[in-house]
Amino acid sequence: MSYTGPDLDPPRRPGRRPLTVALAALVPGALLGWGVYAATGGPGDGSGPETAAVRTPSDTTASTPPAASATPPTSAPADDEKTGPSPTASAPAAAGPLKGKVVVIDPGHNPSNFQHTAEINRKVNIGTAWKECDTTGTATNSGETEAAFTLDVAHRLRALLEEQGATVKLTQDGDRAYGPCIDERARIGNEANADAVVSVHADGSGAGNRGFHVILPGPVNSGAADTRPIVAPSRDLGERIAGSFVRVTGSAPSNYVGDGTGLVTRKDLGGLNLSTVPKVFIECGNMRDTKDAALLTSGAWRQKAARGISEGIVSFLRG
Repeated sequence: MSYTGPDLDPPRRPGRRPLTVALAALVPGALLGWGVYAATGGPGDGSGPETAAVRTPSDTTASTPPAASATPPTSAPADDEKTGPSPTASAPAAAGPLKGKVVVIDPGHNPSNFQHTAEINRKVNIGTAWKECDTTGTATNSGETEAAFTLDVAHRLRALLEEQGATVKLTQDGDRAYGPCIDERARIGNEANADAVVSVHADGSGAGNRGFHVILPGPVNSGAADTRPIVAPSRDLGERIAGSFVRVTGSAPSNYVGDGTGLVTRKDLGGLNLSTVPKVFIECGNMRDTKDAALLTSGAWRQKAARGISEGIVSFLRG
């Protein structure tokens, strides 16, 4: 999905500032992977003209208005309707370092959202604002969708975590008509008392904008939203994922947000604002850049992406 909003740094020209300085913000394990990336040119040099970010409606595009009132807009139902079965949970492995841990994976969007525009456009309360239930997400220039990408990576990630003994739940498995809405996505992690939640996405920015970034919750205390208890553990989770993602995939941190750190803090995302357990989003790359798209549509690279995310989660949960 495209990420534009009040907490986001404006896009900048690739190469304006060396990434090596900002990479100090990543965990030490990332440095080796980045060194290999820099030496070999990585999966692409990230060159290209700067293009304004493509705005695709999402859980990330709203401005930051005053706290939402208790009464929803007249066009929106008050309650988040259930539109499918309960979240899919794995049977944990008999043994493993993550036995007893619960991880919720949130595959961004839903492959069938485009067939339910009225439902996903209705507003839900995220504490600081009213925002759309969900969106269709973005796609590559050839039409391969973000929703299909996120579900595939989620399946790969689930398998890796189950091997470590974790109990894994998905917020959706392509098994419901649309959604879930962003408030329900947060609620699924909360009700599971998850030890970690990761929302998997791919961005929809302009050509030449490349690389991944992990989105962290900022401190919010408004209405139903109070992220203050989860800000620190979520940052720890996000930093570990960013570091392992560089090392495993060889991909560079975003060259258009986050000042090269691969980390962005936001206060306008319902999936983060309403979470009461450690949670981050990861934008694995930019689907609208041809070089990033070639990676995002590769099964071999998706497996690396899943492993990079998994190793960050494992590191966080083992302490």
